[in-house]
Amino acid sequence: MQIYNTIKRPVVTEKSQKLELSWVYTVIVDPSATKVDIKNTFKRLYGVTVEAVNIIKTREKFRNTKTWASLKRKMETKALVSLKGKERISDFAKIKD
Repeated sequence: MQIYNTIKRPVVTEKSQKLELSWVYTVIVDPSATKVDIKNTFKRLYGVTVEAVNIIKTREKFRNTKTWASLKRKMETKALVSLKGKERISDFAKIKD
């Protein structure tokens, strides 16, 4: 997998901001990306050493109406990337697509 297609965007929420204080970064990744792909992408793009990668697959969320169910949220794959030591990625939340 190509390194620029692996990471789609960072997750910027209150919970992800708290995790960044403990050197864990949250990103939305390509659904076909493996833990090894994500680890190699962080190493090449940001020059940091990755300790662990955890993957979470969120399911679709529907909203029911009288006649049909419409899609409210698509399925996404999140990755929680733990960095080794006390390495940081500067301005991680400002990274765009």
